[in-house]
This record gives sequence, structure tokens and C-alpha cells, in this order.
Amino acid sequence: MSGAVWVDPVSDAALVGAVTAGFRGEFGDAPEGMWAAPGRVNLIGEHVDYADGLSLPVALPHRTVVAVRRRGDGVLRCASSLGGPAWHGRVEEIGPGNPSGWASYLAGVVWAMGRAGLLGNDFGGADVFVESSVPVGAGLSSSAALECALALALAELSGLPTDDAGRAALAACCVRAENEIALAPTGGMDQAVALRARAGHTLLVDSADGSATPVPLDLAGEGLALLVIDTRAPHRLVDGQYAQRRKSVEDAAARLSVASLREAADAGTDLRGLTDPTLARRARHVVSEIERVRETLSLMASGRYRELGPVLTASHVSLRDDFEVSCAELDCVVEAALAAGAYGARMTGGGFGGSAIALVEAAEIDAVASAVLAAARSRGLTEPRFLPAPASSPARRVLG
Repeated sequence: MSGAVWVDPVSDAALVGAVTAGFRGEFGDAPEGMWAAPGRVNLIGEHVDYADGLSLPVALPHRTVVAVRRRGDGVLRCASSLGGPAWHGRVEEIGPGNPSGWASYLAGVVWAMGRAGLLGNDFGGADVFVESSVPVGAGLSSSAALECALALALAELSGLPTDDAGRAALAACCVRAENEIALAPTGGMDQAVALRARAGHTLLVDSADGSATPVPLDLAGEGLALLVIDTRAPHRLVDGQYAQRRKSVEDAAARLSVASLREAADAGTDLRGLTDPTLARRARHVVSEIERVRETLSLMASGRYRELGPVLTASHVSLRDDFEVSCAELDCVVEAALAAGAYGARMTGGGFGGSAIALVEAAEIDAVASAVLAAARSRGLTEPRFLPAPASSPARRVLG
């Protein structure tokens, strides 16, 4: 079987060339600078960040780049070659749902940083042009990459600190932008890893205290690889399903009289107190997923990477059966990867489409990809695409 399509990362030089040309074509002059932020996959710890849980995301080598130039008239202008109309508007008019669409993620960053007092009263707006190699709609945090690239750009142009504490503050602004302006009720894992990742590491994100701790991830040293499978099934977080899951988690915590399900997980709270079967399933996923993150950390610390496989697969089963966020395409590629010899596989991201990951022998990555492609074809599903996923670096300024 041949024909697997690989989505390789684009070099900084190529992205910079494209974004510079796009900026000049749209705005007629050169930008002040360019900043890049990565997409991400989540190794494990899904749908727990808004329950104060633990997650282990990994920054992808695929990046979104923004070219930025400050203005002095209070106007924000956003454009991209990726599709969707350009948006121009006054900074003072940005608010929930305005603008809508892709520009809301950029406008939301400006709004949130302003509300946090990070952009002084004299902030006069900006021109922003976007290029990206992060697949849109694949559940790989293209929106967070967009937000975080602009947040870092505005911070550096404004002379703000961009050490880890400064980046944590920017990540909080990006979460607020996504929740309150783009109206996507996500947690904060994606923004944390986009701004605070470390190459060669996964990032232990503790949403209870906001900490982000790099954890070495040496899959290549063990002859392993993480295969990302983009099912190309439509992935949307604004159609109500994600919000319903989040509300269920919050309702379950309230009925258990705990501040969050992380508290229930840490205390070993008996979930039999949840008489509503749907809430019980949702809570069971969150509590068991937090424990799977801890098990993953233990296995990684002792170098037992191949033993991660069953933990990853158990996460998928929980997401499929208890949290009900999988779909036919995700189940197909997970089952096919396992049948082809993957040690473990699971959906990653918010679900309802998007991507899965598989832990495989590096020497077998092409064979597993071919088997997954054949399974999708045999079921009449959209043909998936595949991405390499070495643990990569966080948002940074890139040079032209």
C-alpha cells in the first residue's frame, strides 16, 4: 500500500519569506518583525485541563508565523493567505463575538492583553499577516498557535518580560481571548505548551496551579516515534458539544461538593454519589485520565516507553465510551494502528474529529501509516494525512 500523504513542517526561512511577501502585498510595507508559535499534540491528559487536571502536551515542529507592524490610529488589521476574508476594525470595538471567524483569535489577544494592562494606554493598533504549516481543523491547536505568536509579538514590541513568568501571563491572556472573544470554551493546555514548551520534552501542565514542568521525552533514543494521524474529519469546538462536556464536568464536581474533579481524583472521592449516569461517565473519564497521566510519568521516568502503549489505548477507550468525544474516523485509525503493531493509540485534542496519535517503532512508522490509510479507504472514509511529531520548541521570534 502506498500513497500516504505526509504533512512535513515548513522551514522558518520558507515561512518567513511567505509571510513577508504577504504582509507587503496586503499592507504595502515591511513588518517590524515575525514571530512563530507551534501547534501541539497531547500525549495524554485529555479533557482534564478545565477540571484542574494534569496533561502532557508536546509542541509540534509545525508552526504558525505572524508578521506584525504597530500602528498609531487604534486600528487592527488582520489578513492571511490561508483562507477567510481579511478583517479591519478598531481596537476599542473588539468584544465577545466581534469579530467572528479566524480573526477573533487575533483580536481577542489584543483585547485580553489590554484588559490585563499589558498593552499601555498608548497602544495604537497593529497590522498582522499570518502564514502557517499547522493543519487547520486537525485538532492540533492551530488557534492557540495563532494566539500565542501574536501575544509574544506584542509583548516583545511593548518591552514586556518574556521569561517563563511572562509567558505564563501571556498564555492566560490567550485563553481569555479564546474563551471570551472567539467564544470557544477550551482549557489552557494548548496555550501553555505553545509558549512554554522545551525541545525534546513533553510539558507537564498542572491546571490546578498553572505550573508547566518540562519532562524529558526521548522516544528516538528508544527507537520509537509518535505518529500523528490527521483523520481530516471536520473538527469544531464551537458547535456546542465541547461546551456540553465542560458543563457536565463542572456539574459533576458541584454534585460531589468539590471545587473540581481534580480534587475528587486526588481525594479518591467515591463517584457512586453521582446518580446521573451521564455525569458519572464524564467524571469517571476525568478521574481515570488524571491517574493515567501519573502512570505515564512513572513509566517515562523509568524509561519504560513501550509500556506507555496500553495506557494510551485505555485513554482512547475512556474518551470513546465515557466521554463520548470520538467518532468513526478516529476509532478507525486507532484500531488500524493497533492492528498494524502500534504499542498504543488514542485520539488527541478536543475530539469530534481531528487527529489521533500512535506510539510505534520508528522503523515501522511508514508501514503503520500505510495500514491506517488502507483501513480508511476500505471503510470509505476520508483519507487521513500523517505528521511527524518530534518534541519541539516554544514560540519565538524568527528572523527574516
